[in-house]
Amino acid sequence: MKKRILSAVLTGVLLVGLVLGANYEAVSPIGVRLDFENATAQSLMQQLNTADENVIDDKYRTFYEVFVYSFYDSDGNGIGDLQGLIDKLDYINDGDPATDTDLGCNGIWLMPIMPSSTYHKYDVTNYEEIDPSYGTLDDFKTLITECHNRGINVIIDLVMNHTSSHHKWFREASQYLKSLPEGVEPDASECPYVEYYNFSKERNGGYNQLEGTDWYYESQFWSEMPDLNWDNDAVKAEFEDVAKFWLNLGVDGFRLDAAKEFYSGNNEKNIEILKWFNDMVKAQKEDAYIVGEVWMDSTIYTQYYASGIDSFFDFDFADKDGVIAKTVNGISKAASYGKNLVNIQDLLKKSGDTAIDAPFYTNHDMARGAGYYSGDNSAAQTKIAEAMNLLMTGNVFLYYGEELGMKGAGKDENKRAPMYWSLDENAEGMCDGPKDMEPIKMKYDSLEEQEKDGNSIYNYVKQVIALRNQYPAIARGEVAFDEGISDTNICAIQKAYEDEKLTIVFNISAGSQTVDLTKSSLGAAADDTDLQIAGELIDGTEVVTLEDNTLTMPAYSIVILK
Repeated sequence: MKKRILSAVLTGVLLVGLVLGANYEAVSPIGVRLDFENATAQSLMQQLNTADENVIDDKYRTFYEVFVYSFYDSDGNGIGDLQGLIDKLDYINDGDPATDTDLGCNGIWLMPIMPSSTYHKYDVTNYEEIDPSYGTLDDFKTLITECHNRGINVIIDLVMNHTSSHHKWFREASQYLKSLPEGVEPDASECPYVEYYNFSKERNGGYNQLEGTDWYYESQFWSEMPDLNWDNDAVKAEFEDVAKFWLNLGVDGFRLDAAKEFYSGNNEKNIEILKWFNDMVKAQKEDAYIVGEVWMDSTIYTQYYASGIDSFFDFDFADKDGVIAKTVNGISKAASYGKNLVNIQDLLKKSGDTAIDAPFYTNHDMARGAGYYSGDNSAAQTKIAEAMNLLMTGNVFLYYGEELGMKGAGKDENKRAPMYWSLDENAEGMCDGPKDMEPIKMKYDSLEEQEKDGNSIYNYVKQVIALRNQYPAIARGEVAFDEGISDTNICAIQKAYEDEKLTIVFNISAGSQTVDLTKSSLGAAADDTDLQIAGELIDGTEVVTLEDNTLTMPAYSIVILK
């Protein structure tokens, strides 16, 4: 309780300091020395957000999505690699809760790392190897060990909807069909792989012709990504072996690519495959975490929880047209954010007790968030949007570079640009990025500069994740929307988990707002409640104040009350 009380005390002292000037120095009643000589948003938040990290080892984590190709290059060939990721693990999480030099993420999602003929590697040629450009299986084993030593779980991208056209299975099936005399039907006893794919003599939608034959094969995404035939038990047996292989190497779970495309347009059959996969994986590793990509709105993807899969990505809140961006841009009222949080929660409750939301703001298929906002407030909007994602209940995902406000839009290559470690493109570890990537002019500084800037997006995001790690209710709490104090500019919610209850208030506007907590519809300011500021997120050097149940919140600020 002492630290929570200190937060409230510090708020008052900080305001005095800011009024009196930059050279003011004060001592709090309990002996904490406050220096305002060079006050920044970071320094103020560090003094205000004083709770200890509360480490819980469960499936409610903060995952960092990494595209190895563009992350960190350890050998100077311009391509990121596993050793480079190992070298930068302390940036993601150093394993020491007492330090504040890392992001604090406790999970990593690796985009495909298996051999492939493309830079993005969503066309796998071998499911039980590491792409040589990334390193070796020994490198991967070292990565797993180093991650686990730091309390970081690792999930890998598993592409089960299709293979590469260069995969052994497809190559042998193709050669066999090309060898068949005219009019002779294929025989799986001669070539089992011919039934691994969906071959037809008719050119259906999403089918491409097999060169040199009158056969067509399903390839919904690209001719070089032939779709697998999930009616074939042999395909299931192959992927059972694949899952065992990676689980035995120590992975903590899987991200399932294109999970609604196993049977395009048939949700029921897709769910059947996902249930089979979930049961098979959990039989090998009970606590494995699985998240599926079903790129649909919540009324559809929440149906997929019937499979038993832990999570599905929450597309409602993501992208430039999602709940977060529309709210921050003023297209929707601030209150709509809280209403949508409750809506997704209600849908998940109908899906069963094991459903865990997987919020994200951007990913490798979407334009980066910094490009969603323009004008004088764009940096503050970028910050609060990141916070609105990271403060959601569930297992949340952060795309690499979003913590720096990286830009990238248009073609996919642009969205997967090199991690912005330095302004110097030739600096140690900098990657070249995808070959066909267009020139990208970054809006905000690289990590080198942002580390030193107390008002940077990077230092702000670290504070958000720290609060998420400090208060278990943020990731795990049941959400209640406070309509009494929510309006066009203000959104207030409560989160309850076990014996912890938090009130979180968002000022999603360019001006200061006053919030009368006595108008709370959830009793936030009840007479018997000793409400204290437990944490806050600010853009500049104005802090939130709480006096006589009245909050005064600067522009684009967030306060956590307990």
